[in-house]
Amino acid sequence: MTGVLRRLALVLGLPVVLFTVWLVASNDSENFYAPPLRQILQAFADTWTIDRLRADVLPSLLRLAVGYALAALIGIAAGVAIGISPRLRSAAEPVLEFFRAVPPPVLVPVIMLFAGIGNSMKVIVIVSGCVWPILLNTVEGIRAVDEVLSDTARAYGITGFARLRRLLLPGAGPQIAVGLRQALSIAIILMVISEMFAASNGLGFTIVQFQRSFAIPEMWSGIILLGLIGFGLSVLFQLAERRALAWYHGLRDVQRKS
Repeated sequence: MTGVLRRLALVLGLPVVLFTVWLVASNDSENFYAPPLRQILQAFADTWTIDRLRADVLPSLLRLAVGYALAALIGIAAGVAIGISPRLRSAAEPVLEFFRAVPPPVLVPVIMLFAGIGNSMKVIVIVSGCVWPILLNTVEGIRAVDEVLSDTARAYGITGFARLRRLLLPGAGPQIAVGLRQALSIAIILMVISEMFAASNGLGFTIVQFQRSFAIPEMWSGIILLGLIGFGLSVLFQLAERRALAWYHGLRDVQRKS
């Protein structure tokens, strides 16, 4: 119990300190664009009601979930195929490096031309940015699978889907998790950016509307909500990762103690 409390204190210590500093430093602020934190918190309570969360935050989270899931599916599947085949990797590497270097936000106008301005466009924008870290980390994870284990599996006749399920995916799992973690933060950014273009709802759309109508405390409250959502999703990801890769984290803990 003491260890849990210590870990919780380490996680929440710095945010609490920064929050307190912001509260004290902004208490007497008369800057229109940087209102006191207490005013922002009041706007937060008044703005983000259940109806507002259902109308604007829920659609954003649904787009985020669909885009992230599609990116994970495409990235892992393509990464496994490219990682297994040296020829395919050699042929695909220049193209992958080219598209990875293109910032996803600049593709938004292009995607709008082909996908319109509906939910499909926003999902495609998220996929276009999230797929690359997942794909590239999957390729590296597949390539880094222990050669001894690979030869042993081949000697025992473990091939096809069994080899993929029992050897390749578990062996590349930690590296795939790194790609998924990187993609999650990118997905949140692209979710907001995509909703700033020709949208009628969503968290990004709402924040921009507050900014355009000079509702500055409400705008700041939306930014705080976005940060809280990102933090919550990060915590959920860590819990899921530790459960899925319990063997890997257990091995690291043993190595750290020895």
